[in-house]
Amino acid sequence: MMYSGDLYGLMDKEEVFSRILSGFHCSVDVKIVMWFLHESILLREKGDHCMRIRSFQLSDANQVMELLQLALSEDCYEDTKRAFARQLSWDSELIMIAEVDDEVIGVLIGTIDQNMGCIYRLAVHPEFRRQGVGKNLIAGMEQRFQHRKIYRIFVVGDEHNKAIAPLYEAMGYGASKFLEAFQKLGIAAVHSMS
Repeated sequence: MMYSGDLYGLMDKEEVFSRILSGFHCSVDVKIVMWFLHESILLREKGDHCMRIRSFQLSDANQVMELLQLALSEDCYEDTKRAFARQLSWDSELIMIAEVDDEVIGVLIGTIDQNMGCIYRLAVHPEFRRQGVGKNLIAGMEQRFQHRKIYRIFVVGDEHNKAIAPLYEAMGYGASKFLEAFQKLGIAAVHSMS
C-alpha cells in the first residue's frame, strides 16, 4: 500500500516511516510519543538500545510465537496461541509489539468485545522484564483503544494475568478492572472440534 502523502508515489508506509525516524535520536530523559500513519509509536532508550512499540506485522509471527513459548507457562502458551490466532483473523491492529534492534521482546494481545477493550495477554522476554516493556505495551494498547473510542478497558481475569496483577494495578487496573467472566469473550472461547 502506497502512502498517500508521498509526493512521488514511490514509497510504501514502512519506507516513509523509516526515513522519518532515521532523523530521530532517543534520549534517556525524553519519551517520544507520536501518531504517524495511524500507528502508535513509542521510543525509549534502554542502555544502548531503543525500544519501539508498534502494531503487529505478519513478519512478526515466528518471533511472537517463540516469545510466547519462552515467556509463558505451557498451559498459558496453549491458551494464548489459540487467542492469538483468533485475534489475528479479526483485527491484528490490537496486537502490540515491543522491539529492540528488530527483535521482538514483548507482545500484548488485546481485543474489543461488546464495546469493551480487553487486555488478554502480556508476554515479555525474561531478559527485558522490569524495564518498562509491559507498561509501554499497556500504554500503547490504551492509546489504540482510545483512538477507537473504547474507554471501558479491562484485563482478562484468568490465573495467568493474576500472576502479574501488581503491574496491572500500577497501571490503574485494580480488582474492579479484572474481567472474571472472560470465558464469554470471543477471543477466549474454547470450541469443540466434534
